[in-house]
Amino acid sequence: MHAETRTDAGHVVVIGGGIAGLAAAHRLLDSGARVTVLEASDRLGGKLLPGEIAGARVDFGAESMLARRPEAVALAREVGLDARLRPPATASASIWTRGALRPMPKGHVMGVPGTASALAGLLSAEGVQRIERDADLPRTEIGEDVAVGEYVAARLGHEVVDRLIEPLLGGVYAGDAYRISMRSAVPQLFEAARTHTSLTEAVRGIQARAAAAQQTGPVFMGIEGGVGQLPLAVAESVRARGGEIVTGAQVTELRRSAGEAAGRSGGLAWRVVAGGRVLHADGVVVAVPAVAAAALLRDEAPAAAAELAGVEYASMALITLAYRRGDIRLPEGSGFLVPPVDGRTIKASTFASQKWGWIDEENPDVMVLRTSVGRFAETEILGREDGELVDVSRHDLREATGLAATPIAAGVTRWTDGLPQYPVGHHARVARIREHVGKLPGLAVCGAAYDGVGIPACIASAYAAVDQLKGDRGGLDELIMNPVQSLHGGAGE
Repeated sequence: MHAETRTDAGHVVVIGGGIAGLAAAHRLLDSGARVTVLEASDRLGGKLLPGEIAGARVDFGAESMLARRPEAVALAREVGLDARLRPPATASASIWTRGALRPMPKGHVMGVPGTASALAGLLSAEGVQRIERDADLPRTEIGEDVAVGEYVAARLGHEVVDRLIEPLLGGVYAGDAYRISMRSAVPQLFEAARTHTSLTEAVRGIQARAAAAQQTGPVFMGIEGGVGQLPLAVAESVRARGGEIVTGAQVTELRRSAGEAAGRSGGLAWRVVAGGRVLHADGVVVAVPAVAAAALLRDEAPAAAAELAGVEYASMALITLAYRRGDIRLPEGSGFLVPPVDGRTIKASTFASQKWGWIDEENPDVMVLRTSVGRFAETEILGREDGELVDVSRHDLREATGLAATPIAAGVTRWTDGLPQYPVGHHARVARIREHVGKLPGLAVCGAAYDGVGIPACIASAYAAVDQLKGDRGGLDELIMNPVQSLHGGAGE
């Protein structure tokens, strides 16, 4: 028998305790709502997961956040983490391709260069020459959307896609550049390509506007102790201001009802069943992955649920390794990316102790690295035992850097269905989902499945969802007009 929890008007239930759900709860409290956050698992934070290896505090999930958008850094400051915000200690990285570690080139937008010479050294001479042909090609119409790899390969050749764009996009989405939507994944490039004949000219236009804007400060930011500290600090702030957060609370039913709360708000309210509780609320924010959202919305918003059920996800695993500092010597920089075309098992490695100064400062005798494996539709590698994943990571690290030492500690973190895919037409799918959801007063959705997979994108979608509950589409319209591009943080994201 369910215990009935009758609530006052102005109560909003947030389903999902990842960074999107917690950010929504934080914003709702600012507007005076009463808030209950329901998280199905036994912990908060979603893909942000702080941990420890060989005494070193590290991230076992996402490790950096885009600082050129205000949402993530501003939220960190609001919840008391201002003094712990730290930029990467090094911004240099490499590409492990054609048998060597090669410096990550400058002068590109998500791998698309402004000039052919920008990729000299990374590509073959033939690959560089192919880029130069772009200026002489007729305009390529891109319509409402196009796959990044398809469009760029037609303009600049396959080598730039296979050796640079693929590993960069693969690091963000664990996806396939030849399937990923340019409109959703690289929106600034999509808009520039619509108004320029030459793709390299479009990139130079983006670079010129960026230079004119004179943006200063780091592109990315971390948090001392790991960005996994962010959701914990947000949750602490939510609780301190009277918000309720319940873990181990799997929501099994979400329905509109004509209960007490509905009578006060002048319309249908919401009935949420989680465990042994029934909550009645004036509003609900659904901040869970697409598959879970589809299950929750199947009864009340079947068209939205059908769209959400079609969102595909990629799985990946992070292998974290700790070494005695005296046993190893690594190349300079934050790590390296690996193009799939080179046939390696790992897709990236981060030299965490070199990338994040606080890890080095706190653990002078330990060197922490991590590698990542798994791309969209890859199942064989993720089916291997943890020990095998450690072994293949060590093998590839030895091939790339000469690292032959034995780690003093190792761990594997699996993110099954961790990254939503943004194929061609993703923006239209999201618009349809929001149209269907928008027909139900007091309901909104947010999270990585909609407007970007990075931390600022998730927070921005949460804020837009909160505004939408209040009848204000301004935040959502702004997000649509100025989407949050999910950039790659250098290596090993």
